[in-house]
Amino acid sequence: MTVTFEVRDGVGTIRLDRPPMNALDVAIQDRLRELAEEATRREDVRSVILYGGEKVFAAGADIKEMQAMDHTAMVLRSKGLQDAFTAVARIPKPVVAAVTGYALGGGCELALCADFRIAADNAKLGQPEILLGLIPGAGGTQRLARLIGPSRAKELIFTGRMVKAEEALALGLVDRVVPAAEVYEQAYAWAAKLAKGPALALRAAKESIDAGLETDIDTGLTIERNWFSGLFATEDRERGMRSFVEEGPGKATFG
Repeated sequence: MTVTFEVRDGVGTIRLDRPPMNALDVAIQDRLRELAEEATRREDVRSVILYGGEKVFAAGADIKEMQAMDHTAMVLRSKGLQDAFTAVARIPKPVVAAVTGYALGGGCELALCADFRIAADNAKLGQPEILLGLIPGAGGTQRLARLIGPSRAKELIFTGRMVKAEEALALGLVDRVVPAAEVYEQAYAWAAKLAKGPALALRAAKESIDAGLETDIDTGLTIERNWFSGLFATEDRERGMRSFVEEGPGKATFG
């Protein structure tokens, strides 16, 4: 398999495994969508890690495969490409990308689908599609601009340049930089901590933020209000408030 899915203690790891560079061909794209849907569906999966292995996250799309496509073929394929990444972005659980080595083109776009990005100190990220006479096609023009702002996104996309981990951190493209040997370990620690949290409240928080970013403030507040009031019907809310009153803050455990 070129993409695997392993679940341990509530943490599901989606791992790219297509040496040497984890090129994202059509088969990997479709498998990513399938696994994202599985992670969404499974109750034993409470958080997710995106990982490409110790050496590289993903160096981009399979250029040889793309070169063989004409306009008609890409018209037919491009929605499937975007749907795969959108399925990852819409996993209603916390998702962290553990980024090692190169995360370029589609690899960078995949990392953008996560809620949090932990990068190795040797990581390099970028959207080099312009150097092929193209633009990002798996969400890069949209998610990158929303994450780091339109001006910074345009500079990276217009030039196609790669940024090293520390610059990516300064830009807000990644959230933490750690030694390369610790990337997965730290991603797992973050995901495992959230896997013990209140699943419905985490889903509500993620969907309120993500949906709110796509609309006006009044609509966003309505989304938040509906989720907020809806959580009063959950066992986790009862447990959390009871624990707070009886034991103090931060001591509740959730099933």
